[in-house]
Amino acid sequence: MQLDHVNIATPDADGAARLLSDLFGLPVVKRTEVADQGVKVVKLDCGNAVVELTEPLGPDTPVGRFLAKNRPGLHHLCFRTPDIRADVARLKAKGVRFVNEEPTIGAAGLPIVFLHPASTAGVLIELVETRPAAEGCAQ
Repeated sequence: MQLDHVNIATPDADGAARLLSDLFGLPVVKRTEVADQGVKVVKLDCGNAVVELTEPLGPDTPVGRFLAKNRPGLHHLCFRTPDIRADVARLKAKGVRFVNEEPTIGAAGLPIVFLHPASTAGVLIELVETRPAAEGCAQ
């Protein structure tokens, strides 16, 4: 698997994007909202991966609850997979717990699942199924 993106939870995705763009020259490649996850998303291109900034649309969303308990910062890492269902089965057989075993559609319009941090050294991990012909990150 390859790294697709690093997600940072923030109360101000646009402000964080301006800062990272100014400091590191990272261009914004996408802005979107994912209503079913309750987030506004701003993606910055890093060449071979993306920095994904998520801002909660409300306090009772997963990222809203995360920010209420934690400071802004690393929320999750995301890895690309060509076959998300095969990887779910493989990881489940190894005893990995999931937040959701059934794929949902993420900010890139592609199937995603989340692995529970209790099974992954305390870090929330996302898998995104990429199209076989896709180059670069799933933006």
